[in-house]
Amino acid sequence: MSVPVVTRFAPTPSGPLHVGHLLAALQARRFADSHGGRCLLRVEDIDVTRSRSREWVELMYEDLAWLGLRFDGEVMVQSERFGVYAAALDKLRAAGLLYPCFCTRSEIKAQIAEMGRAPHSSLGYLYPGTCRHLPPELVAERLARGDAHAWRIDMQRVQDLIGCPEWVDLHRGWQQCVPTEYGDVVLARKEMPASYHLAVVVDDAAQGVTHVTRGEDLFDATHIHRALQAVLALPVPLYAHHGLLRDNTGKRLAKRDGARSLASLRAAGYTPQDVQASLNAALANGGIWQV
Repeated sequence: MSVPVVTRFAPTPSGPLHVGHLLAALQARRFADSHGGRCLLRVEDIDVTRSRSREWVELMYEDLAWLGLRFDGEVMVQSERFGVYAAALDKLRAAGLLYPCFCTRSEIKAQIAEMGRAPHSSLGYLYPGTCRHLPPELVAERLARGDAHAWRIDMQRVQDLIGCPEWVDLHRGWQQCVPTEYGDVVLARKEMPASYHLAVVVDDAAQGVTHVTRGEDLFDATHIHRALQAVLALPVPLYAHHGLLRDNTGKRLAKRDGARSLASLRAAGYTPQDVQASLNAALANGGIWQV
């Protein structure tokens, strides 16, 4: 590698760490170690609706210590960086790339239903653009009134500005980002000062991350991240989207699907060596988790 490799593990403390987290953490740590690099830890607790309690953060640290996983440098905590995200939003707003969206989730669902065959991407249905071209005087009136709203990015304007930039996945090769394919995603709302999409690109740049290793379920989101990196003039890491753990039926293991938490495995008598051996066996077996 021509530059020092920096990876990161960035869990959201919305519940106990599970075996999927272990996979992500080990992939990041092992990639860094294989290149003599550094692996950082970031706590992605910006979404207050999901990051429910400091208790989950403490349990996360306990799980990582039990596993013997080490990380380099200081831990970055997103909830301490609201001002940084606000500055990034101000930059996008000043460039004319943001607009307030006053639609509720139920209203958006109704609008999509009325459209019949609504446009969609692999990330879900695209926002129909209801608030994209509201009259400026109406927008000013509603903002002054304090109406609830989210801030969306106008991907057509983004594409007009940056075109279709490329990025590299180490497993899939060169990729081209077409911003309009993913719709006008939300970058902030009242209960979430910055969306995952915005915070992750700002934080990766701030931490000097050179290689992002993460699950293949986030592959499509990387196109959005590449667009944001372009308009914010941020460095572009290399990406490596790895496979996910699955059960014997092929169903993805995740917290909502009842994946085993590390705390429950520890309570059941498993050692860190047992858990890592099971993970290695799963990786050798196409990601099928047997424990």
